[in-house]
Amino acid sequence: METFIINGGKPIHGTVTIGGAKNVALKILIASLLTDEEIIIHNVPHLRDVLSLIDVLKSLGVRASMDEHTVRIRNGTPPRDFTVPLDIGARLRTSSMVLGPLLARYGKGNVPNPGGCRLGARPIDRHIDGLRAMGASIEYNSEDGFFHATADKLHGARVSFAKNTHTGTESIILAAVLAEGQTVIENAAAEVEVDDLISCLTRMGAFISRKDSRTIIVEGVPKLHGVEYTIMPDRNEEVTFAIAAAMTGGNIIVEGSQLQYLDAFLKPFEDAGGVYEKIDGTHTRYTKDGDIRPTDIVTAPYPGFMTDWQAPWAVFMTQAGGSSIIHESVFESRFSYVSELRKMGAHIDFFDPPVANPEVFYNFNWADRKEGYHQGIRIHGPTKLHNAVLSVDDIRAGASLVLAALMAEGDNYLHGVELIDRGYECIEERLTGLGASIKRQHEEDEV
Repeated sequence: METFIINGGKPIHGTVTIGGAKNVALKILIASLLTDEEIIIHNVPHLRDVLSLIDVLKSLGVRASMDEHTVRIRNGTPPRDFTVPLDIGARLRTSSMVLGPLLARYGKGNVPNPGGCRLGARPIDRHIDGLRAMGASIEYNSEDGFFHATADKLHGARVSFAKNTHTGTESIILAAVLAEGQTVIENAAAEVEVDDLISCLTRMGAFISRKDSRTIIVEGVPKLHGVEYTIMPDRNEEVTFAIAAAMTGGNIIVEGSQLQYLDAFLKPFEDAGGVYEKIDGTHTRYTKDGDIRPTDIVTAPYPGFMTDWQAPWAVFMTQAGGSSIIHESVFESRFSYVSELRKMGAHIDFFDPPVANPEVFYNFNWADRKEGYHQGIRIHGPTKLHNAVLSVDDIRAGASLVLAALMAEGDNYLHGVELIDRGYECIEERLTGLGASIKRQHEEDEV
């Protein structure tokens, strides 16, 4: 286990560069299975999840190397074994997405029940049902924990998702590009990260188009070729740093800014007293003007307020004068950080917002909710947070606790920060460069 020791109470100032989008990098790495030719990917973040997925691909015989933020990867020969080892594949949920490309090219594949952050049930039934509609036979073996899949040849199909699913949409796209005929994906995810994957696949020779914001059409082709591609910056990182600047009373410039994709964040950010200034096409300044004001937020799939933003936003709202509400509609369980913020003195209450038809309104499977789950929190502030000993249990919650520690004077101890490393590259070094006081302590360094 690794620990951050954060001495808070200092505003942050300076310039920070946003890294590449993890959620694009992982999917384009998986796309290497679709061709025998080399793929060169630039602006790849150096994250634990990226390295874990490279290990997944290497287990299938793919050759890959990473130099700084460029990955060269090639799937030169068919896998010796079409099975992703349990100890490798269970590290992250994205590992299950190799199933579509394996079926499309080789007609077989076995993947373990995926792991990753504990964000509710996060079922992959939507992926599996889509692949079955395309002609795959897939069975789950509860004894070995694997999905076992075969297909004579994947064919085009009409895949209609009952709920918005980012990775489900991408899984079907990755399978459909080499399937016979046309695949129509209805209620497809509209996230810009999906469009970045589509852009890369198109440059590899795929035929993919959006009929409208929620309908994607894929015309299967016999083969794809290699590509050299630069992925988009990570908008989750930009939001994290913007909030850090505003809540500490600091002033930072973000390099690699993407204001065009942040409308759902910028409006409430301004309502709360945050200030942003576009300097040019890639640089934005973030700060605040006066006291922080309370807001009401409902998370939603793109173009709504991202579920990944709600934990940092909750920390932001502990500094607002009044009562703020966050209503989580995407996951059934994503408030694990609340108990940690309470240790720091935050005043947060759980509640269940009234919803007329929850089975339809919520983006998760309503039946997956368990006793004690809540979909809303009320945050009462402003609160002078105090230092504490904290624990991380998922990526965004971990980054949020870092933000909270930046506000709390004295030494804060944040355990389990290797989870933060899954989604943020060298976050302590980048925040230190902005004036924060953060040290990383490895387990062997502890007394």
